[in-house]
Amino acid sequence: MKLVADFNGSTLPERATESVIEEIARSAGEIALRYFRSLASIPVEKKGHLDLVTKADREVEEFLIASLRQVFPNDGVYGEEGGNIAGTSGRIWVIDPIDGTFNFVRGGQNWAISIGLYENRRPTFGVIYVPVRDLMLSGGGSVETRLNGKPMRSLPVLDLSQASMGIGLHPSVATQDRLELLRYISDELRIAFRCCGSSTLSLIEVAMGETDGYVALGDSTWDVMAGLPILSNLGVSHTIDWDRTDLGAKLRFACGSEAFLAKVRPLLESVGGNPMSGAASHG
Repeated sequence: MKLVADFNGSTLPERATESVIEEIARSAGEIALRYFRSLASIPVEKKGHLDLVTKADREVEEFLIASLRQVFPNDGVYGEEGGNIAGTSGRIWVIDPIDGTFNFVRGGQNWAISIGLYENRRPTFGVIYVPVRDLMLSGGGSVETRLNGKPMRSLPVLDLSQASMGIGLHPSVATQDRLELLRYISDELRIAFRCCGSSTLSLIEVAMGETDGYVALGDSTWDVMAGLPILSNLGVSHTIDWDRTDLGAKLRFACGSEAFLAKVRPLLESVGGNPMSGAASHG
């Protein structure tokens, strides 16, 4: 991959930034795919309960950090696997080298490369690449949200008679809160739900209209930093208060249409999430 070394992240045109980040994400996906296709030879370590990290995870993050620093030398980088490099521009690229590592090591398709831009305490732009399915999503702010280069449709109107939602539950979440989430979906909402094992893929399901929203208990900022700005352009809001949220925080939040958020706010109140009683955030 060829990157122009004298690019300056603060002056690079938005469309050029989008193309460069997509190129970096695709190249990172190629690295991950090499490991994915030879899973039997990968040494797997445990990083907490059900939180697997592989040699591929670390190599992809090292590649992402090096590539982003080459193109945007003044920007910071914050990564899941411990990469935390301060910058001088005030912008931070928040990366998840392989979101869905458990799916990855089991040979599943639902894992992705996630690169999100954090600026003025807000996620402003993101690129997600799903290598096995060859899906490239990008967008945020004035950058139109696209799937494999084609504009995406806005979120459909919520219809509870055929609604579905995604859920994410971190292993650290108490059993009581897990059960309350499932009870609320079953007894109060009475809609279908799914858990695909990857926060990023759950957000993609919302973007593609496969689900109407997503509720997560225990996600990290790198899980959502790329997906939320991509979704924002499609009419998706969320309940995260970024002014009170640090990059190292664990998140309890929902995203979806305003109608969906209205339905799940009582749930967030009961499990310690941020229901944002006022207008939900698009940023």
